[in-house]
Amino acid sequence: MKTGYGWIEIDAVRYDHDIIVHRDRSVEKRSKKKSRKYRDFFNHTPLTDSELAFLDKEKPDIVYIGTGQFGDLPITSEALLVLAKFKSIIRPTPEIMNFFSSEYRSFAAILHVKC
Repeated sequence: MKTGYGWIEIDAVRYDHDIIVHRDRSVEKRSKKKSRKYRDFFNHTPLTDSELAFLDKEKPDIVYIGTGQFGDLPITSEALLVLAKFKSIIRPTPEIMNFFSSEYRSFAAILHVKC
C-alpha cells in the first residue's frame, strides 16, 4: 500500500480521490456531497457526521481516519462525537497506511489523499 499527494494505492489499485474502506475491505469513492455545505466555513470540505453513518451499520472494531498527506483534513465536532463511539485512530494518511498491513481486527477507514 502506497500513497502520495492526490493518490492512494490499495491492493495494487490506484485511486485518485478520497476513499472509504468498508469493514469487508471493499473500497468506494468518498462522496463529499453531504459535507460540502461546510466547505466555505472550513475552506475545505470537512469530514462530517453524515459521512460516518455507515459505521453504525458495519460496527468495525476500529476506525481509521487518514487526514491527508500533511494532516489538514478538518473534522467537525459532530463527526468527532460519532467517532467517540468507536476505537478511532486519526492521523495523516501516510501514517494510517502503516497500520493496514498488520491489522487483524475488523476496521473501516476514510482516507483523504490531498493536503
